[in-house]
Amino acid sequence: QVQLVESGGGLVQAGGSLRLSCAASGRTFSPYGMGWFRQAPGKEREFVAAIRWGSGATYYADSVKGRFTIARDSAEITMSLHMNNLKPEDTAVYYCAARDRTSAYASAAGYDYWGQGTQVTVSS
Repeated sequence: QVQLVESGGGLVQAGGSLRLSCAASGRTFSPYGMGWFRQAPGKEREFVAAIRWGSGATYYADSVKGRFTIARDSAEITMSLHMNNLKPEDTAVYYCAARDRTSAYASAAGYDYWGQGTQVTVSS
């Protein structure tokens, strides 16, 4: 019954910034953690960032560390991804995901719920 909806994607120039958001359909869901994944054409879905809901601990892929920041609003079950200094290689469909179990945070298989995705395009 859990639904996730992403928003905030768009077209930006290299070096620009963008903020993505993800919201759950209701406030009854209490995730163990949430995360962001992305998938570019011809490539597999890859881990971007994750956050543990209880502790607030964050995890980042090496490719985005120092440029992206993940955050959560526990009261509303919402999550954001602040992306700075964007590069053309960041171009992809970005998906938010949630898990309610102690699965691996960096593996897509560890997540139980997914949004439809939002397109991020970075021009050079």
